Amino acid sequence: MTMIETPAGWPTNETEALAVQDALRDRVVLDEPGPPPGTGLVTGVDVAYDDERDLVAAAAVVLDAGTLAVVQEATAVGRVSFPYVPGLLAFREIPAVLAALGALSTGPGLVVCDGYGRAHPRRFGLASHLGVLTGLPVIGVAKNPFTFSYEQPAGDRGAAGPLLAGQEEVGRVLRTREGVKPVFVSAGHRVTLDNACAHTLRLTPRYRLPETTRLADALCRRALREASG
Repeated sequence: MTMIETPAGWPTNETEALAVQDALRDRVVLDEPGPPPGTGLVTGVDVAYDDERDLVAAAAVVLDAGTLAVVQEATAVGRVSFPYVPGLLAFREIPAVLAALGALSTGPGLVVCDGYGRAHPRRFGLASHLGVLTGLPVIGVAKNPFTFSYEQPAGDRGAAGPLLAGQEEVGRVLRTREGVKPVFVSAGHRVTLDNACAHTLRLTPRYRLPETTRLADALCRRALREASG
């Protein structure tokens, strides 16, 4: 387990964080296709909190993208580095996620976040922010649509529709299991939205959520319990 170190100059308040988002947003790359689904490595990252103890734990779980077998795992634990502010969750999570990714001995390949990329009120969610800081291809697969509108896709696996901010498509509503509520996919950095959806389907052979997310969620919760205990 790695201890989290907050990066030098990391924002400490909402005004500073909004300025960082404005400065970095234009660096997002959305016209690269990203790695082909089912090839190379794919890494899930997730974060868990113990608010009473002011602790945060992050996990990075690397899978073989073809077989979905676990290749490597890493965790990081430390103090929460930023207050909770809607729309600025990345500033709470990224120091922990960077520490977990940094503890890996292998390159992560495509990174999958439990959250948003372009599907964010300021078009710069966790997946985009992490991608810009690391240069990695990153996508976001979220459990809910945030503040955006959509129509339910058809009930069969693979059915999809636009996630909309007015007339702008900021992501996609994707059915990963027949008859089960959809997930909300958005491009983060260096991956197109179409490819992000294709990756999400490859990562959901049995459950609604990607295997990357399920495994990273379980691992960061376990790391948090161990640190709190």
